[in-house]
Amino acid sequence: MNLPTEVRYRPYTDWTDGEKTKIKENVGKSPWRASYHIEPETGLLNDPNGFSYFNGKFQLFYQSWPFGAAHGLKQWVHTESEDLVHFTETGVKLLPDHENDSHGAYSGSAYQIGDKLFIFYTGNVRDENWIRDPRQIGAWMDKNYKIKKIDKVLIKKPTDVTEHFRDPQIFDYKGQFYAIIGAQNHNKQGFIKFYKAVDNDVENWVEVGDLDFGGTGSEYMIECPNIVFVDGKPVLLYCPQGLDKAELDYNNIYPNTYKIFQDFDPEKAALVGGTPIINLDYGFEAYATQGFNTPDGRALIVSWIGLPDVDYPTDKYDYQGAMSLVKELSIKDGKLYQYPVEAITSLRTRQEDFSEKTATTNTYELELNFQANTQTELVLFADQEGNGLSLTVDTAKGKVILDRSKAGEQYATDFGTSRECTLDAGQAATANIFVDNSIVEIFFNKGEKVFTSRVFPSAEQTGIKVASGNVSGHYFDLKY
Repeated sequence: MNLPTEVRYRPYTDWTDGEKTKIKENVGKSPWRASYHIEPETGLLNDPNGFSYFNGKFQLFYQSWPFGAAHGLKQWVHTESEDLVHFTETGVKLLPDHENDSHGAYSGSAYQIGDKLFIFYTGNVRDENWIRDPRQIGAWMDKNYKIKKIDKVLIKKPTDVTEHFRDPQIFDYKGQFYAIIGAQNHNKQGFIKFYKAVDNDVENWVEVGDLDFGGTGSEYMIECPNIVFVDGKPVLLYCPQGLDKAELDYNNIYPNTYKIFQDFDPEKAALVGGTPIINLDYGFEAYATQGFNTPDGRALIVSWIGLPDVDYPTDKYDYQGAMSLVKELSIKDGKLYQYPVEAITSLRTRQEDFSEKTATTNTYELELNFQANTQTELVLFADQEGNGLSLTVDTAKGKVILDRSKAGEQYATDFGTSRECTLDAGQAATANIFVDNSIVEIFFNKGEKVFTSRVFPSAEQTGIKVASGNVSGHYFDLKY
């Protein structure tokens, strides 16, 4: 949604109760609100932030501009969860109310230190000429969820980066705190800065160098870099904007990618023995993925179901964006698997054998089996004519195609209406499909390949149809 700068950066205190009520009423008119995914009460939801474990619960913030479906004066909105499935908004906000974040609280991370949660984020500051000064700053949240900002800038913009310097991730490696930050150099190439906490004091950082992860610099900016450790292997998650498509085949406006490494050498600021760059998600919408290692060593991730610079059908209802399901990472045969946390099964209320349906509530899970050397087309959000979201699974050729060209309201068609990936040819396959009114998350072979997408169906598109082939499995009603 295109709104003037003066609207998008209007101080929060200037918005009247009447204006806020009108926005909330408009959101309430949407036919596409999700049931078991996090969505904003109003306005824009984008990057997941501060994903962490603190005070005996999982903490997850999301970046937000609450006054419309546009990127404006950003805050963080706090949610918490005990099971990583049911999240509750607490009313706590990290507001853009300090000289170091005067034009927005941009993305960042969090980590429990002692009895407080350290929040590390980018403060967006602009001068009278609208020149940006990105500042890496911090705050402490106590167990009563009171936030106190640190007055000083923790990491100032280095001389070798442009104004694009953001999204700090703090992580602990062998008892030492480190941080990585996405950056752009003066040749308009993306790279990652690597820092170390002096004497493990997270209010005092020193640059170690540019992170060596085998990047080519074909991207113009790297956003949201995260390092997590999966079965002892470092995994780098990142969003390389403008990446050369000769380096990676992708169709979305910006890709969300990863590399698996054999080792990490913090003294040399190097990730060692990396795989090629790989798409994290093959669907239409997954971006700004944030991950962290839990105290018991699991690696969890969550993504923004949305993309920058894309207009969505919900914009007319004054909101946009959602959070993906929380997924746990594992590595099998050198491949990164991602699958919803075990507690997702708690949403299942009724099970039946899979069959075609003329109507559902569009809040369900399918657990399906595709036999080897077969081709099946399944249509979700199907109407009486058989139009809807088409999923073709060809196990003979080892190919999957997701096509939304006949599913509801069309948007972002400049980037194509289908997405695809490969599976092992000649092998049987499984799929767990989570449908939530306007969200679809598909996990092949328990997370070997993943498609995350938005679909905005018409009122008549509520069925499930097998257009060709055969598939077996189960249907589950889901209730949040």
